Amino acid sequence: MAQNIYDNPEFFTGYSQLARSVHGLEGAPEWPSIRALLPDLREKRVVDLGCGFGWFARWAREHGAACVLGLDVSENMIARAKASTNDDDIRYAIADLEKIELPEASFDFAYSSLALHYIEDFARLVRSVHRSLVPGACFIFSIEHPIYMAPTQPGWSVGNDGRRTWPVNRYAVEGPRRTDWFVKGVLKQHRTIGTTLNTLIDAGFLVRHVEEWAPTAEQLAAQPDLADEVERPMMLIVSAQR
Repeated sequence: MAQNIYDNPEFFTGYSQLARSVHGLEGAPEWPSIRALLPDLREKRVVDLGCGFGWFARWAREHGAACVLGLDVSENMIARAKASTNDDDIRYAIADLEKIELPEASFDFAYSSLALHYIEDFARLVRSVHRSLVPGACFIFSIEHPIYMAPTQPGWSVGNDGRRTWPVNRYAVEGPRRTDWFVKGVLKQHRTIGTTLNTLIDAGFLVRHVEEWAPTAEQLAAQPDLADEVERPMMLIVSAQR
């Protein structure tokens, strides 16, 4: 089963105070980059893997999606999503993405935001997503960048030139990594960029776009606290096509 850290009360309280939790998609600095990749969702059947509070599900319906299925392992997330949604064409369900088998050819678009780095058997999930999409459909997702996850002791160090550097640790060693984020010992699954992309290719996807997200100059001017994101990529955004 995928780690369900979001049902930890202390973790959920901290997570709920993030800008992306309070303000939704507009509070996520990577959203403009993701939005630029999205296909026309009018009349599309959408599945949102790790739907969280349901922000994207509601956005998709507002932009013409025929229906949205939001899946998340967290009871807290699904409860918040349901409480914030008044739309019979959005359905939410508690589901373990480690085990779920999506119905074949049932969706026209698949989406996931910062959820798949918790999944141990990424290949199995990717195959399931591929089967669930109609030919030509897109799968767009963001994950924590493997470079960002690679440190076992997160934190900055200072080089001889006085610049801060991010201490990449055992990048080539894939597998579970634990980090402290709101609570101690949050479990994530580290994979290299190569493994991530090759897993998609092996499942039959065409990789259309890969972005190691960094804030724009305009974003940095408006949010100086994003400066650290220029030092190393925090997120990887991938667009693939069935």
